[in-house]
Amino acid sequence: MTDAETDTLADGGTDGTMEGLEVDACERCPELVESRSQIVNGVGPGEADLLFLGEAPGANEDEQGEPFVGRSGSILDDALRDAGLARADVRITNCVRCRPPDNRDPTSEELANCKGYLERELALVDPELVVTLGKVPSEHLLERSVAVTKEAGDVVDVRLGERSYRAVVSVHPAATLYDGSQRETFFETIAHAVDLAGVGESDGGQANLGDF
Repeated sequence: MTDAETDTLADGGTDGTMEGLEVDACERCPELVESRSQIVNGVGPGEADLLFLGEAPGANEDEQGEPFVGRSGSILDDALRDAGLARADVRITNCVRCRPPDNRDPTSEELANCKGYLERELALVDPELVVTLGKVPSEHLLERSVAVTKEAGDVVDVRLGERSYRAVVSVHPAATLYDGSQRETFFETIAHAVDLAGVGESDGGQANLGDF
C-alpha cells in the first residue's frame, strides 16, 4: 500500500501515514508532536472480538509505546482476569495516539485529526464489541454528551465511517483509584462486555448481542 493510499484511508491527510493497524508517521497536531516521545498504536490481536477504547496515552504509555500500561492498565488487567481473559485476548487502543502535554484532555481538533486512524483500525479489527473507557472516548464515539457513571454498562449502536458497531459505555479504570465505589461498577461492566462479545464462546458474540 502506498503512502498516498494510506493517507486516504486515514482521513485524507498528507501529513500522516498508516500501514495496516499502525500509524508510522503523523505531524497533524503540532502540540502533540512536541509533547510525544513516540506514536502509541493499539495492541492486541488484529482480529479481536473485544476492543477497548481509551482517550490518549499518558506518561507511562508514551514511554513504553503501549496503551494502558500504568496504574489504569493494571486495573483493566485485573478486571479482564476476573472475567476470564488476559490482555493478549483483546485489542486496546486510544482515540488519540500521541500524549497531550501535561496529560490534558485531547482537543476536539486533535480528536478529529486522529479519527480516520481509529476508523481504519476498527474496520480492520472488526470487533464484536467496543468498550469506551471514560467520558472522552464515549462522547467521541457516540457523538453526544454521555453521563458515564449513569450509563455504564449500556449497549449502544455507533457508526464510524461506513461501519456500524455495538459499544458498551464504561467508566475509566482510573476512576476506581479516586472513588472506590466505582470499582464494582467497572468490574461489572467489563464482565458484562466480555459476556456480550461472547469471547471464548464457541458460538461467537453475535448470539449474545442479538437481543440488543
